[in-house]
Amino acid sequence: MPATALAPALPDTPAEILPGLAELIAAELAPQVVDIDLKGLYPGAFLKKVGTLGGLGSLTPVAHGGTANGLKHAIQLIKEVSKECVSTGFLLWAEYALQWYVVNSSNQALAAEMLPLMARGEVLGGTAQSNSMKSCAGIEEARLKAKRVEGGYVINGVLPWVSNIGVDHYFHMGATLPDMPGLVIGLMHGSTPGLTLLQNAHFIGMEGTNTFACQFRDVFLADAKVVCHADEFNAFRDRTKSAFILLQMGMGLGLIDACVAMMKRADKQFGHVNRFLDVQADALEAELDAARAATYALAEKIERDGSAPHVKATLQLRLAGGELSLKAAHAAMLHLGAKGYLSNNAAQRRLREAYFIAIVTPAIKHLRKELHDFDTATCALAQPELEVA
Repeated sequence: MPATALAPALPDTPAEILPGLAELIAAELAPQVVDIDLKGLYPGAFLKKVGTLGGLGSLTPVAHGGTANGLKHAIQLIKEVSKECVSTGFLLWAEYALQWYVVNSSNQALAAEMLPLMARGEVLGGTAQSNSMKSCAGIEEARLKAKRVEGGYVINGVLPWVSNIGVDHYFHMGATLPDMPGLVIGLMHGSTPGLTLLQNAHFIGMEGTNTFACQFRDVFLADAKVVCHADEFNAFRDRTKSAFILLQMGMGLGLIDACVAMMKRADKQFGHVNRFLDVQADALEAELDAARAATYALAEKIERDGSAPHVKATLQLRLAGGELSLKAAHAAMLHLGAKGYLSNNAAQRRLREAYFIAIVTPAIKHLRKELHDFDTATCALAQPELEVA
């Protein structure tokens, strides 16, 4: 992990996390949530304004245009946005993930060129690492193949769904080389010759996330755009994985917070009958508080110790976050009752968003597989537990 100073203890209110964030969410995001969900409106302008406020550069060093406020700060920002809209919180996660790989790259020229633009929101983008993560876990085959050529690599293959991209966006992808372990990871622009973006699916949730299928036909990846060569991959994975996954907890924490608030509002009118439901707002709120505290504590440990010692704890917490998101959204739907079925009601949207949190890579089944691999010493990152407080 880059040698940056640890962020100070930060508050957990929007105004103090990032001045202007609460006002931006209320003015720009809240009025668009239904259109994002039902009409596929992409909130790119909102993301750029978060960048203008300084909210995209939490993981990026000051020398490269970021704020270096740290992993906890990034999670807090995703949480606040996800309280209003998990689709947009997911896009914010993608922005951080995009930068995180470049921050941790040995390609310093690429970092100097791209990170200031990303941190300020002048360019947007995402991460096409779902297939890479699944292939590394033995869940599916790597879909992109690379061939070494003079000055770079030629890439071929198809990625079915990549989010927060477009012809004017960036994303990083991973490809295998013949007879060589590891992946080559490169930064790709949506307009690269040979790359075709196809929007060939419509989703019941997360429709506004600019999700495309990506066809690579002899796409040239120049060495200047390589984030990680195959012989660097193991070390790169070891220093990036925990933060990459823990950032997703912001989506769950925001969704659960919103569900607790919905349940409390519903109970003002229907508390006399809602009290017979299995999950009550106060108990759920206590679970949320514990999950939030655990997330922030783990974020601080990752910043202190680096990623590798905390991969298993991250997988465990991310699994718990996905399960608690499902529990919270289910409870909110039952507390709202028939009102939750209205097409513009947040309860049914939160239920669909919770399933996304449970399914997005690493999905619940993926997390359980990796934890099983840890316990059976078949995971590439499996190692004796380190004594870290």
